Amino acid sequence: MSGSCGVTMTAAQEVHCNISPVAAQLDARPVEKRIGLVALATDHTTETDFARMMHGHDIGFYVNRIEFENPTTHESLLRTGPRLTDAAKEILPDEPLDVLVYGCTAASVVLGNDKVAEHMSNAKPGTACVTPSSAAFDAFDALGVNKISVLTPYTQDITDSLVRYFLQHGRQVVNAACFGLADDRDMARVSKQSIIEGGVAACDPDADALFISCTAVRAASCVAQLEDRLGKPVVTSNQAMVWRCLRHLGITSDYPAGGMLFKKNVAMTGHHDAL
Repeated sequence: MSGSCGVTMTAAQEVHCNISPVAAQLDARPVEKRIGLVALATDHTTETDFARMMHGHDIGFYVNRIEFENPTTHESLLRTGPRLTDAAKEILPDEPLDVLVYGCTAASVVLGNDKVAEHMSNAKPGTACVTPSSAAFDAFDALGVNKISVLTPYTQDITDSLVRYFLQHGRQVVNAACFGLADDRDMARVSKQSIIEGGVAACDPDADALFISCTAVRAASCVAQLEDRLGKPVVTSNQAMVWRCLRHLGITSDYPAGGMLFKKNVAMTGHHDAL
């Protein structure tokens, strides 16, 4: 029988595998630092933002997704809660993570960060839990700001829930504005120009900082431009989460496009971690 290279094969040749004389030495972990993210099934943005802002760091980033039904309502957000434990368990099953992240700002305020942490802890006991709202609170503390202007892509009622949650946790919300969207796939499509102009319009002169909510919104890549326009810190959901995770892992390097927040080299090992 002739092969494609003109080599004549006279008989099938058997090859038996031998155990290598070099014993395999096992590292404790393939990657030293590990972050697990639970994202909504409909999310377009969070993974991309994490990958961009963590570029250059030797971090294992592992993602699982949970079912989410549009439109974004209190009911649909509450339904994500019971799904968190199983989703988190499936991220490197039976292996430890350094940080577990739930990537939905609105759900974190509707459920409450304590409830999110409870669901996550059932999956990975002792693992630090970070949400967009808990990361935002840490960001405000690091920046020394209290009076906040808020911009969201949500409907008015979801935005009102976020404002109430911030107020209940000691933040002074000067004003809030929203784009009035109910479908989180539309939230991901809001143009960067709209985010920038909307942020400028929403930021009250008396505010210490602007917070742009929602992990679906592509606001993290607009931070530098907004801070140039406003002359004050801008905090976004994904930017705050990445910053919080990096600081928890002891990584304090700057990320220039991350704005004033990433210049805050605050070591964080448990401030707002929910265990």
